[in-house]
Amino acid sequence: MATQAIPETAQKIFTPETLRNAAKQSQRCHIVPVRLRRAIKKYLREQEEPHMKRNVLRLSQSFSAIKDVNLQLTTSTSKELVEDPFKSIEQSKRWKIKSSYGDIGLKYRDSETTAYVASRMPAVYSACYRVLKEVRRRLPGFSPARVLDFGAGTGSAFWALREVWPQSLEKANLVEPSQSMQRAGRSLIQGLKNLPLIHSYDSIQALTKNIRKSEREHDLVIASYVLGEIPSLKDRITIVRQLWDLTQDVLVLVEPGTPHGSNIISQMRSHILWMEKRKCRKSEHGTNGSCKDLVTQKSGAYIVAPCAHDGPCPLANTGKYCHFVQRLERTSSQRAYKRSKGEPLRGFEDEKFCFVAFRRGQRPREPWPLDGMKFETLKEQHAKRNSEDLEIDYEDLLKLQEDDDAPFEEVDPVTYDSDIMETEMDVAGCNEEEEEEAEEEAETSHADLGGGWGRIIYMPVRRGRQIAMNICRSTKRDGSEGSFERVVVTRSKNPTLHHQARRSLWGDLWPF
Repeated sequence: MATQAIPETAQKIFTPETLRNAAKQSQRCHIVPVRLRRAIKKYLREQEEPHMKRNVLRLSQSFSAIKDVNLQLTTSTSKELVEDPFKSIEQSKRWKIKSSYGDIGLKYRDSETTAYVASRMPAVYSACYRVLKEVRRRLPGFSPARVLDFGAGTGSAFWALREVWPQSLEKANLVEPSQSMQRAGRSLIQGLKNLPLIHSYDSIQALTKNIRKSEREHDLVIASYVLGEIPSLKDRITIVRQLWDLTQDVLVLVEPGTPHGSNIISQMRSHILWMEKRKCRKSEHGTNGSCKDLVTQKSGAYIVAPCAHDGPCPLANTGKYCHFVQRLERTSSQRAYKRSKGEPLRGFEDEKFCFVAFRRGQRPREPWPLDGMKFETLKEQHAKRNSEDLEIDYEDLLKLQEDDDAPFEEVDPVTYDSDIMETEMDVAGCNEEEEEEAEEEAETSHADLGGGWGRIIYMPVRRGRQIAMNICRSTKRDGSEGSFERVVVTRSKNPTLHHQARRSLWGDLWPF
């Protein structure tokens, strides 16, 4: 790799020793906080639901029915709506919501809410925590004070927000039309200390009517596991546009890790980027001179995570979909009420999710992580070794051979099953102290947003001394275009990056 000049600040951040810490993500088995587990236990005891297992099963069947309904919805106008909604929606009707997520057939009454708290809330919390932790690592200076949680449910995202930014939260607006969900959320946070100012609303319209115009912009807006339950694509786009208007800095969308959930995230991603590019083009034509630079800085949007670029999704029309996996330890309520198919229930589960995080403004221009670096090949390293390096440790040699001779196993991302792939993640790492130590070590260095960091999609495949990774990366320095590539790292050509590739997991960043 040719060397070139690189700023001193970038040399301090991006060295072979710090590449791994900047790239790795929270892949350990996540443990639900003790406060949340105790709150769930207390809430379930108060409900005294006699048929909890039956209700949990019925809720699971309702989620499956929602997936079937969504698959049957027409998608003939999807491309037209995402690219230009003005062509297919009349101006007077553009902002009118005709359906909500209750219209698709799932009504959250008291029994469904209790079943949701017992079975689904810990998994949704863990996915939201993983996403928000990723946002904090990519934006180390970002500390939201005012947040909006759309489709708040029982407060899964709110609990994750308190864990990730415990000191900065001052005000939280929660939008949840289900009164049963609102009551459960209030019950779960009873007794907690240092809570921000919390207001609950039935809809976005009620939110905008009850607060002043100067208070409508939020530092962070999150909508988790809600867009997929809205039956109309037009209404999804309208709601996301309204959420984006209420966003001052960062907007986060999270959906289940299914083909349908990934499709929703991809559509909303394309629409917001298209909309902001359109605004930038109009602003450039309407302004002159010094005003143009100011308008350009304040307008626009770029992707914080997981995408490494702001171009069209390279996974479109490939038969694959972008999603990630978060392993979590099952709570006692999940183990008690969830049913398994005639087999003992595992102590952990894998929650698959899709997400995208937008930020207002223009993507910063930063040096790429490997700019100016020269890596020695294995042959060059051998030529420089000392006589002491030739001493053989037979125990380490046997372990290395066992790892390198691991059989080749290709992972099918569509039919990925956590029951089959248990050994791919470290279950023994389910320890809160170890997790906190690993996170503190990882946050000592960070991967900037200027480009050059690709995202590993699906589990890396090891075959002998070669490691193959599917990576979504930026192909231009300004992040305007991207590609989905299969990268093969060998030990002989680059032992430094090979060592990093051996430790990389699904969802990690990869330097270019």
